[in-house]
Amino acid sequence: MPVNLTAPLPSDLHPVPGVKLGITMAGVRKANRRDLTVITLDEGSAVAGVFTKNRFCAAPVQLCQERLAAGNEIRALLVNTGNANAGTGEDGLVRARATTIALARLLHVSPEQILPFSTGVIMESLPVERIEAGLPGAIADLKEDNWAVAAEGIMTTDTIPKGCSKQITLGGQTVTITGISKGAGMIKPNMATMLGYLATDANVAPGLLKALVTEAANASFNRITIDGDTSTNDSFVLMATRKAGHAEITDLNSADGQALRAALIEVSQKLAQAIVRDGEGATKFITITVEGGRDEAECQKAAYAIAHSPLVKTAFFASDPNLGRILAAVGYAGIDDLDQSLIELHLDDVHVVTKGGRRPEYQEADGQRVMKQAEITIRVGLARGNATATVWTCDLSHDYVTINADYRS
Repeated sequence: MPVNLTAPLPSDLHPVPGVKLGITMAGVRKANRRDLTVITLDEGSAVAGVFTKNRFCAAPVQLCQERLAAGNEIRALLVNTGNANAGTGEDGLVRARATTIALARLLHVSPEQILPFSTGVIMESLPVERIEAGLPGAIADLKEDNWAVAAEGIMTTDTIPKGCSKQITLGGQTVTITGISKGAGMIKPNMATMLGYLATDANVAPGLLKALVTEAANASFNRITIDGDTSTNDSFVLMATRKAGHAEITDLNSADGQALRAALIEVSQKLAQAIVRDGEGATKFITITVEGGRDEAECQKAAYAIAHSPLVKTAFFASDPNLGRILAAVGYAGIDDLDQSLIELHLDDVHVVTKGGRRPEYQEADGQRVMKQAEITIRVGLARGNATATVWTCDLSHDYVTINADYRS
């Protein structure tokens, strides 16, 4: 069961003027499940994205990067689940292009104005004919208030759909930000087996979107890890229809620019944290904050060393306060001149380690009390400077192995 996470109500996800979503059952891999989503954008919209750093990236990722780099005006997104179209070579590119050609004909736009996305099993041919057959149904379903259904339609091993929405005021006008995400396993920064789609009607200059989506990703989807595996298909896309009535934002350091940036990061973080809360087999949601570093990079090194450690993660699953594993992870994080005699460690409100050793007042029963909670915060002090970094992860349970052992069946 997800850790303190419930499915969004349709009424919780505000429509974004200029965005429509249509979902259907195309039988991409399994029958009788929503697995094909079309998202359309009105003319004048701007789009930017960030993608996996895995060099073995999937065919749709390659096409998305190519089309965004070319400066094409994007009019639609096409998302299928059940098949990743990764590890498929040139044939995968041909098939990905074929799906966008089919959708372009139906929408009366150019194929280069469509971004394809796929998620699911790797090294299997994309069933183009099933996707093409499902497109009319997805188009017939297009509507502005379909975000909750779309959140379900992009799921793979997720147990629950993920969505978030927020409204702010810019220049006296209401601006909407709504997003959905999917992901539950093969999750590691840069990015993860995740898809994220964030839309707003904010009137923001198109040239600012790349900076906004990059900053939002770095503060959210690039701060989560479930199992330390970086996927082939990860994509996070920001869409701005620019229909809100306020003056155009041309400077992110302006008051409106800062307000928009903060709201986009807030929604992105909630979508990213939802992925961790729904991690495959997860029973606990863990926040790891490393502070007192010389720079943010070394704080992140230590935080990810803890978050990626199978020994740490299994200890948390068992509620076993074997907290020396955390210290060991900090020690091998790659901070070469780390002074272990300065390390402090807190587990929520429990002060476990001081000056690099077990605090005399620490009682194992206190550690176990915290580790039995569904939500836990680990805080490590390096005493080297003023930098800090936070990442989010989960425990590692028996169910994680079961889910991944049976994934293709």
